[in-house]
Amino acid sequence: MRAFAIAEEGSAATELVLAATRPTGREILLRVIRAGVCHTDTHLREGGYDLGSRGKMRLTDRGINYPLVLGHEVVGVVEQIGDDVHGVDIGDIRLVYPWIGCGQCHQCQAGRDNYCSNGQNLGVARPGGYADHIVVPDAKYLVDIAGIDPSWAATLACSGVTAYSAVNKVLPLPAAEPIVVIGAGGVGLTAIATLKALGHDEICAVDVSEENLRLALEIGATRTVRSTDGTAKQIIRTCGGPVAAIIDFVNNGITAAAAFEALRKGGKLVQVGLFGGELVVPTALMTLKMLELNGSFVGTLDELRAVVALAKSNALPRIPILEYDLDADSVNSALERLAHGGVPGRIVLREPGSV
Repeated sequence: MRAFAIAEEGSAATELVLAATRPTGREILLRVIRAGVCHTDTHLREGGYDLGSRGKMRLTDRGINYPLVLGHEVVGVVEQIGDDVHGVDIGDIRLVYPWIGCGQCHQCQAGRDNYCSNGQNLGVARPGGYADHIVVPDAKYLVDIAGIDPSWAATLACSGVTAYSAVNKVLPLPAAEPIVVIGAGGVGLTAIATLKALGHDEICAVDVSEENLRLALEIGATRTVRSTDGTAKQIIRTCGGPVAAIIDFVNNGITAAAAFEALRKGGKLVQVGLFGGELVVPTALMTLKMLELNGSFVGTLDELRAVVALAKSNALPRIPILEYDLDADSVNSALERLAHGGVPGRIVLREPGSV
């Protein structure tokens, strides 16, 4: 099997030949036909996350070792199955849920694999989709995407489920109540599309890019703010006052502080982005304004199924997709482009020759 792996933190992806793996028990081997490129992969390539005054959280300190085969937004064709697999057949095309837990803790037993403290996430703790094949430990993690373009479907495994889960943490709200989405990149655009699909009428997109704000309006945003100095005041002015809910898909020190300042009494800030930094919170204001801060990391398997159902129903507006071939050069160029910003939507790598 061929994979395009990061040999060590900060390095470029190079081709790596892996021993052929035959699935056993409940395992499934899929040929990768689509692999989405996520901003999280840029952090994994660099080796960790910015924790502000606490320094850097390094992957190696958390037991994640290189080389890393990244890629957690995967659509594949079932090629081999273990003896205990039921519910899928050779030749089936499936979207992979990558946020796999230990399977034993109470979070996993409750269907909340993404809350597991000993996660075995594909593309992080287990080899991911920047390869010609991927092994999935159980058929329950495979989602039928019949009728959906596989490139768009791939993005639903992270961009889609992350946006859906974050949106679920602020809804229900009256449809006319402005909800602010900070960051109109791929995940932010998907959140705007999800809010629109779920019937929310007032959505304010915040971004530094005029192009991203234009796309946000096309997807379903009703108001926009170009982020500059004084972003909190701009949000309040554009939305007619402090707001009930903000979802921050950037989540650095600057955006988090602006979001906190723009919340009304009883407001909620959902922090999703991993750009890093820190937020200093006035503790008295947390009490007096009864504010909520909520971290949101990807989503559950049931939430992924719900996103796929939305897409199948044609209720979910499609975000822009850029397609490259799945090879080492494309992996590297896609990660570089994401790291420097300006991608309108999502990048998806496709099996050469696939349609």
